[in-house]
Formats: sequence, C-alpha cells, structure tokens
Amino acid sequence: MGSSWRVLQLADSGFPTGGFAHSGGLEAAVQHGEVRGREGLERFARELLWQVGQGALPALGAAHREPSQVAAVDARVEAFLTNHVANRASRTQGRAFLDTCARIFPEQVGPLRHSARGAGVRFHHAPLFGAVLRVLEVELLEAQQLLLSLSLRGALSAAVRMGIVGTHESHQLQHQLTPLLDEVLATCGGLGLEALAQTSPLLDLLGSTHDRLYSRLFLS
Repeated sequence: MGSSWRVLQLADSGFPTGGFAHSGGLEAAVQHGEVRGREGLERFARELLWQVGQGALPALGAAHREPSQVAAVDARVEAFLTNHVANRASRTQGRAFLDTCARIFPEQVGPLRHSARGAGVRFHHAPLFGAVLRVLEVELLEAQQLLLSLSLRGALSAAVRMGIVGTHESHQLQHQLTPLLDEVLATCGGLGLEALAQTSPLLDLLGSTHDRLYSRLFLS
C-alpha cells in the first residue's frame, strides 16, 4: 500500500514541482488561433495525450525498467527533442521533479540525484520521472498512468487560467477523455525507446514559437 500513497502524494496539485508553470504548448496554440473554445481545447488535449504516449512513455518505461541507464535514456531524449522550447521545458520540469523528490524522499531519491548529476544528464522529465518512481517502488503501470493524468490535468488547468473553459467544464472534459487515457496507455505503454516519435508536428511547431509571443502567462 505504501507506493499507492506515494502515487496520491505525487498526483496532488500541491506537490511543488512547478508543472503548472507550463501549458504544454497550449498558450502558443491559443494565440495563433488554433485552439478556440471547448472543441478546440478537446482536440488539443487529444493530440497532446497521443504525443505524451508516443514521445514520453517510451522514455519513462526505459528508465523505470533500468534506472541505472537513466543517463543513456536522457541523452536519447535530448536528441529527440529538437524543438528548443519543448527541450528546455522538459529539462526544467525534470530537474524540478528530481530535486523536489530528493528533498521529500531523501533516502530513496537522494542517491539517484547524486548519480544523475555525476553522469552529467540534462535532466529530461520523462526518464527522470520513470527512474524516480522506480526507486519509490511505484509500479510501471501506475507511473505511466500518473504521467498521462498529470499531462492532461496540466493542459486543462492552463486552459482555465487562460479563460478558455471554466473549472467545472475542464473537469467534465477530463472525465470525457478517460477512455482516451486508457487507449493511449494500451497502445503506447509497451513501446520501447526506439519507438519515440512526434505525432503532432503542427502543435510542436506552434509550441516552438512560445518565446516570440507578445505576452505570456507560462514558460512553455
């Protein structure tokens, strides 16, 4: 039961990893007119979940299965994320997640942070997420579910703060997308690192313009 309580703690919106500073490319998509209202947000969320499934779950899985190989997985993700905004966001979130977990769970995560620093990793989020949850004795399936859930919640929270939908509507949409979460997990949960892919090039392109937006609420 211990790992289940840890999953709940990691899923808590108050867990201080800084994830809510990022919109996952939604802010840029909105300002470019690609996302309008609930229908546009739902379309964005669907594409985002498939991108997380294909572009993050393989790295999470590889690092979870072999935490000692986190540096190699991190290097693969560094080469994969050619979009400078997404690359920077991944490194920022990964470092924040690792440092926060090392402070809260020092006995389990402290040695991982020490070895990661010694290996010169770039601290990408997906592999560190997988490695941290492995040392916290969270099963791979639960780790994958948590990443997908947090990715969706982060985008919907950003949508609320940008005024696209209200809080009740965002949770209705989160509930509505539950079958898609299951579908993405079933399709992508077993993929290996060689399957890393960009499934939504348009959203990736829009996200890369984030630094040039006239005004910004989020870091990415």
